[in-house]
Amino acid sequence: MTANFSRPFEGQRAVVTGARTGIGLACAQRLAQGGADVTLWGHRDLEEAAVSVAAFGGKVDVVLSDLSDPLNARAQAERMGDVDILVNNAGIIHREPAAAHAPDAWRRVLSVNLDTIWHLSQVFGVGMIGRGYGRVVSIASLLSFQGGINVPSYTASKHAVVGLTKALANEWATNGVTVNAVAPGYISTNNTEALRNDANRERAIRERIPAGRWGNPQDIAGAVAFLAGPEAGYVNGHTLVVDGGWMGR
Repeated sequence: MTANFSRPFEGQRAVVTGARTGIGLACAQRLAQGGADVTLWGHRDLEEAAVSVAAFGGKVDVVLSDLSDPLNARAQAERMGDVDILVNNAGIIHREPAAAHAPDAWRRVLSVNLDTIWHLSQVFGVGMIGRGYGRVVSIASLLSFQGGINVPSYTASKHAVVGLTKALANEWATNGVTVNAVAPGYISTNNTEALRNDANRERAIRERIPAGRWGNPQDIAGAVAFLAGPEAGYVNGHTLVVDGGWMGR
């Protein structure tokens, strides 16, 4: 595929899950700005997000589907046709000590954060392999490398995302398909609202970040756009940490 570095996604179709707010919305906007037609995937209230993405040009459509039902998500994907870029962003977190961690919460977190990534990547990946080109970018976490506290289901799911990223990259690289991940640090999103609302915890986190601030969704969108674009054609099976320096502290 010929690269156009001013609009690197011209003529391509991108799917972004969890695209209503935060990182997902920022990624969708960045891809649209680069020329992509974008499908926003979420379980509710995507109208405002669609309008904001459409402002960057290109076609925008939406899929309303609960990603906690992986087989339903798979069926939806099978009806969608060709996709050039898949951004697996949707994720949930459940905070509860491991000894009391509810089984249904464990299953729901793994369903959204891992199982659905597998199903969507496989469905869209088959088409990418057949066409000899594609980009899959999944959102991992600092808890892909650390254990965390009171988030065992989230930690397990994010470790698995990194492993799946490597496994798919190994198999699909020869077919022109790259599979990578981005591991955000502490980003101002709905998932971190509880941490940011705790003044002592928020300050402790911010003071450890060498950059001196929490990240914003646009910080992650830039990394996703790089991995989805032509300049990252030889980057495969990699998890790019975007954390303001936290991991190096």
